[in-house]
Formats: sequence, C-alpha cells, structure tokens
Amino acid sequence: MLSKIYLRLLSILLLLFGSFSHAAEIYVSPNGKDSNTGDSLNPLATVSAALRKARELRRLNKLDENEGIQIIIEDGIYRLYEPILLRPEDSGTLDSPTVIKSADKSKPVFSGGIEIQNWKKANTTNLNIDSAINNNLWVADLPLFGGNSIQFRQIWVDGQKARRATNLGEQKLNRILSVDSENEIMWIPTPNLDFKNPEDLEFVIHQWWAIANLRVKSLERHGDSTAVKFHQPESKIEFEHPWPAPFIDSKKEYNGNSAFYFTGAAELLSEPGEWYLDKRNLKVYYYPKNGKDPNNSEIIVPALESLVEIKGTLDKTVSNIQFENISFQHSTWMRPSQKGHVPLQAGWSIIDAYKLEEPGTPDKAALENQAWIERQPAAFEVSNANNIKIIGCKFSHLAATGLDLISGVAESEIAGNVFEDVGGTAIQAAFFGGAEFEAHLPYQPKDEREIVHHLNIHNNYITNVTNEDWGCVGISIGVAHDIDISHNEVSDINYSGICLGWSWTKTISIAKNNRIHANRIHNFAKQMYDVGGIYTLSAQPNTEISENAIYDLNEAPYAHMPHHHQYIYYDEGSSYIRSINNWTEKDKFFENSPGPGNLWENNGPGVAKEIKDNAGLQPEFQQIKNE
Repeated sequence: MLSKIYLRLLSILLLLFGSFSHAAEIYVSPNGKDSNTGDSLNPLATVSAALRKARELRRLNKLDENEGIQIIIEDGIYRLYEPILLRPEDSGTLDSPTVIKSADKSKPVFSGGIEIQNWKKANTTNLNIDSAINNNLWVADLPLFGGNSIQFRQIWVDGQKARRATNLGEQKLNRILSVDSENEIMWIPTPNLDFKNPEDLEFVIHQWWAIANLRVKSLERHGDSTAVKFHQPESKIEFEHPWPAPFIDSKKEYNGNSAFYFTGAAELLSEPGEWYLDKRNLKVYYYPKNGKDPNNSEIIVPALESLVEIKGTLDKTVSNIQFENISFQHSTWMRPSQKGHVPLQAGWSIIDAYKLEEPGTPDKAALENQAWIERQPAAFEVSNANNIKIIGCKFSHLAATGLDLISGVAESEIAGNVFEDVGGTAIQAAFFGGAEFEAHLPYQPKDEREIVHHLNIHNNYITNVTNEDWGCVGISIGVAHDIDISHNEVSDINYSGICLGWSWTKTISIAKNNRIHANRIHNFAKQMYDVGGIYTLSAQPNTEISENAIYDLNEAPYAHMPHHHQYIYYDEGSSYIRSINNWTEKDKFFENSPGPGNLWENNGPGVAKEIKDNAGLQPEFQQIKNE
C-alpha cells in the first residue's frame, strides 16, 4: 500500500516538476568577470567564456549521467564585439542539452550596437541646409569600433528607429522619366534641391515586388531633366537584369514608370527625428524631436551584421542547443552602402543577371533570364545543425534578416518568439541559390545532408518587419521538406506574409510535405505588389495550406498594377499543393503558370468563423504580444 502511495506521489511530482535530472549551471552577468568561476556568486562576463567552460565540462567528462548544462544570463545589456559562435564541440545530447537562458522573466539583451555620446549643438556652415534646421541640429564624432570609425545605416533613439535623411513621405514620389541602358543612365525630373555632395545620395527605386538601392555617382542637370549615374557593381546589374524590371514602359495597363526616392544627403534633412552621416568628416548629425537634448537619450548605432552564429559542418554538426528568453538587438547590413542592392526577390541581392538572347533552359523552355544571388546576413544564423530550439526570444532593431536557418538544419523548433522592427525578413530558412547555383535551377543536392528539413515554426509573433527592404517577407522558406509553419501571427508587412518555395519550376526537387496551417496574416502588401498573404513557387508534393486567416490587404501607393495582390498566390510552377478551409475577407486569389496536381477547396469569406478565430497564436502564447 505504501509503495503505491509513493509511486503516485512520485508521478505527481514528475508531472509538476519534470524529471529529477539536473543541469550544471554557469552564470553570466554584466558585472561579472571572465576570470571568475561562473557560479551564481562569481559570474562570468561573456557568453563566449561560458561556452568555453561548458565545452571543457563535456570534454573532460565532468557531467553526471544525463546532466545538461544551463548557461544562465542575468538581466542587462551585453555589448558584442564579434558574433557569439557555437561550434560542434559545443553540442549537447538529447539527454544533456546546452541551454542558454535568462535568469528570470527578463530578457537580457545581446546587442551588436554601440552608443553615440557627447553630442554638441552643430551650428555649422558646412552643410547646405535650411537655417531653421541648422539651429536645431546636433553633431557627434563617429565612435570607434575595433579601432576604426564605424559605418552604419540605422540609428535607434531610446528604442525607436530614427529616420535617415530622405524625401520619402514629403511628397508624392516622382517617377523615372526614361532609361538609357547602353550608357547606364536614368533620367529623372530635376530635383528641387541642389546637392552639394551627390555621392552622399542613395537612389531607391520601387521595382514591382522589390526595391533597389543604388549609390549615386553623379547628377547632371539638363533643364527640367537630370541624368543620374551610379557606382559599380550595382549600375551594371540594374541595367542588365530583366526581372524585376527597373522601370515600366508606357503600356496602358501599367501605372507609369517606377517611383523613386533619395536618401542619405544633408539637404534631405527636413523633419525632427532624422539624421545624416558625414562620411568625409566622420561626423553624425541628428535633428531631435521636440528639441530634446540627445545627451539625455540612449542613441545606438549597429556595428555587427550577425550576433549569433551556430556553425557546424556536414561531417560534424552542432546539436542539442537551446536559446530561451533572450533578446537579440542592433544588427547592421552594409551591402547597400558598399556595393548597392538590386534584388531578385525576397531580399536576395543579385550579383549577376541578364536576359537570355534565346530563351529556354533544359528545365524550362520559356525561361528568359538567369540570375545568381547573395543571401542577406542575419542577426542569428544557423548552419549544419540539428535539434536547435529558439524559444521565447525577441528579435528587434535589426537591419536585415532576423533568424536564418541556412543549410543542413533539421529537427529544430522556433516557437514563441517576437520579431519586431526588423529591416528584412523575420524568419528565413533553406536553399534559394547562390553565387555557385543559378536561382531558377531545381535543387537536388548529391549530399542530402545539405537539405533543411523537419522544422517546426509555430506561435511566433511577427510585426513591423521588412521596414527597410520592402521586398522581404514575414516567413520565407526556400527549397525544403517537412517544414511546419503553424499558429504564427504575421502583420505589418510591406510584401508577402509567408512564402514557400523557390526556383520557378514544375520539376520535382526535394521540396515536399510542407504545411502552412492556422496562421493569422494581416496588414500586408503595404508598399509592394505581385503579392500574396501566402505565396508559393514550384512543385512541392503533399504540401498543405489550411485553416489560415488572411485579411487587411493593403493598396500599395506606388504600384504599377495597384490591384495585383491577393490573399493566396500560386506563382510559377506551384504544383501538388492543396489549399483547404482558408478564411479570407474577400475572394481574391491568383495563379501564374502553376503546375499540375493542385487542390483548391473551400477558401474565402464563407469559411467557418471558428477557423478564423482559431488562427494565429494559441492561448498559451498570446501574452508574447504584450511584451
């Protein structure tokens, strides 16, 4: 009788508290020292030092059987001078994982930024700006990072992104007048500003489903028209690549040529909250809101493109790592300032592209273009790893991608995270092409270990992303299999909400068994068109889109074809995909050269209210929206 009571009590305790297995604890604190022992009273100062200590515990077999390791991060800000790197030697096991977690309910910050201090009233005569703005302008010396003056494209003031000097939003955007492709010149209406240093300017073009960032080389006025030339390599790419078209001709179905705006020059300072970087004199200027002294604010600029890198090899992966309740902030992305940025789609920079004189490839007879592309950096990057868990974290104040599961990642979970104020895509995963693999080719690697598969991406809250590169996505999955994307909420997006597939081909590759289920997608297509709340490409046998709620489809202000946006969009080659019981506020769907085997059943505003109500974050995750 006593043994039965004991066993019952034991089972209750296990349900309440889990198993009796324990973990070695290593503490990290902003006030710690890496020469400390790493216990709670003598914490370390950096995660890297904690990982080294954990690595030694495993190497020397100093853990008890099934004892895991917990690296416990105390509240505070951890300024990084290089990305935190996890190697194969940092791997745990299923019974003994390595967990990097907050000490309590706070979210300690891993930051790639540095603070700008010692602001002074500018009162300068060096800038070609209005005197009223000059009287309210402040200036600081560029801070040093690693002994060098820092270059950046973002500033955050008291946790809010300040706006780089621009004419975006001041007026209805002008349109390109004409293009001289042979001489690589764009003709535009002559600006009403006389730019003292045209090389400060960045020319941003709205191109169908993407934007291009081109560094200005010269402006040459010819009365009401001005000739604009750009630096290489982006000039060659912009004038040679066929898609997305850099400008539109006068066909009646289009709404004029491409819109554009300028950013980066001092003359564009016009509104409180804007800033200007003087690269020649290593100064940064800021026009504060409400006349506030910037010395009384926290002003952060990003210095690192990546904050965390989990890097294994095909032969030796990183495994059984978990990040829990950590905040990742302040990453940069410098390609547009260094080489320009002309994307193919979903934020992927073209490094070479051209139109085929004779269309057609062995895989696609009508293909007229070739493109090789480059991946944006991510604040958190994972390669060649399995059983990685990122739970309850926050990704914010980031310049490009938030989280990217690049290659060889499997059996991993992304759950309960918040992505907010991200310049590019929130969550990206799998294969899209590269410098060595043309983007339209079907992906069938000889070594299947390269494939990204069996990911569970659920209950994440994604909002205000794609806010710099408008052509990026909430969740973007390339060529992969067994990816489950469920119960996420995706909102405030400039392009598509969730994208699945790549390659533009009906040829069956490794893509299969994917699912987009019960997500809530709203307030999307804010700036771009040729958009889908859910968007697919290429053949993906046994892939399902089900029970999602999609609404608040925007009318993009600069679109050539203003109504070319839809709730679900089967784009080129989309095949063997079933869409079932998806609630949308209107019957607005589209398919463009889809392949065979698709199933379409009960989608639109008539779907049951219960499906609409159950989409998005599940009850136990709703609180993350309030963080």
